[in-house]
Amino acid sequence: MGSKAKKRVVLPTRPAPPTVEQILEDVRGAPAHDPVFTALAPEDPPGDPGSEAPEAQRERLYQQSRAYVAANARLQRAGEGLRQQCQGLRRAGAELELDVGHVTRAALPGASG
Repeated sequence: MGSKAKKRVVLPTRPAPPTVEQILEDVRGAPAHDPVFTALAPEDPPGDPGSEAPEAQRERLYQQSRAYVAANARLQRAGEGLRQQCQGLRRAGAELELDVGHVTRAALPGASG
């Protein structure tokens, strides 16, 4: 029973990353509607930035900056939450290993617990 828990899975080695030439060839061969190019595109692409009034351009940049700061704050909070959850999982794992050790020792013939 305990031997199964100790086995480690050996993963195959990772393939070499693509070269710059291979990446460029892949990007050049992709259609314009490929999700790689459209996933992060704005819903309404702005026209020529020079055609936008300076005040409107400042407001747009200000709103983009606020959105960035808000997203950054959310990511910081999420990161802290994940760190806390990770620590909790590590503690739970350590407790589980101790409990499994106690159960294993108690289950052995002739063991006094």
